[in-house]
Amino acid sequence: MTWNKWKELPAEEAAKMLFSCCGSNRWVKEMMAFFPFNSAEEWVKNAIHIWYDICSAPDWTESFSHHPQIGDLSSLKEKFAGKEQAGVAMAGEEILHQLSGANRDYAERNGFIFIVCATGKSAGEMLNLLKDRLTNSREEEVRIAAGEQMKITLIRIQKLLEQADWSFLKNSHITTHVLDTSLGKTGRDICIRLKDAGNQTIAQGRTNHDGRIPDLLPPGRILPSGNYHMVFDTHAYFQAQGTTGFYPEVDINFTVFDNSHYHIPLLINPFGYSTYRGS
Repeated sequence: MTWNKWKELPAEEAAKMLFSCCGSNRWVKEMMAFFPFNSAEEWVKNAIHIWYDICSAPDWTESFSHHPQIGDLSSLKEKFAGKEQAGVAMAGEEILHQLSGANRDYAERNGFIFIVCATGKSAGEMLNLLKDRLTNSREEEVRIAAGEQMKITLIRIQKLLEQADWSFLKNSHITTHVLDTSLGKTGRDICIRLKDAGNQTIAQGRTNHDGRIPDLLPPGRILPSGNYHMVFDTHAYFQAQGTTGFYPEVDINFTVFDNSHYHIPLLINPFGYSTYRGS
């Protein structure tokens, strides 16, 4: 759909399309106050502002209820091949059963299903993410899942309005990259938590094959100025390699001043680490 066709839609139809991207009635209602929007950039600006500054936990969890369970066997096998969760649907039975069990545990613990932006992630990666996040408090999970929901929302609206200009969307406000200097290789599959000044996890992920997490936050999401810290689970990383590391975790404290990009690289080895502000 072109941007001009979007602007010509009846309000009721536009609202239904927005709800299909994010199943929160309050978010849709607040968004429709700005319909039809002047540009895709204005759409994203309002979407993020409303989601984080006007909506709250009940609105976020309402949207979670409109997602299928990623670990549900029948849903994976029958509905998601070739769609957002294709990486899961193509997985073997063992991974699917583990995902199903972990997802049940997650739902029982938190009262809502596991929400993750699955695009580009394999079944094994999502299973590891799910296991990591099972250790979080419910409050943390609501905030993490809200960020994942916004990532999904942005992907869905881009698919609906594929002819709009989305070139303004950049990477996450905060990114990271891990290099294992003892091996001269990237640090893959490391659990990383982004925490606020109150020590609450607000975003979480695992480094990819290149040792990076480029999508820790939704594109367009700018954190308020203040102090944050990024926690790297180096114990599990070295343990997986059969190596004993001296530091069980690395906790990097940093300050966000503005809306510029903040890149937090980590250089590690079993007995030391260093960091700096990258680009």
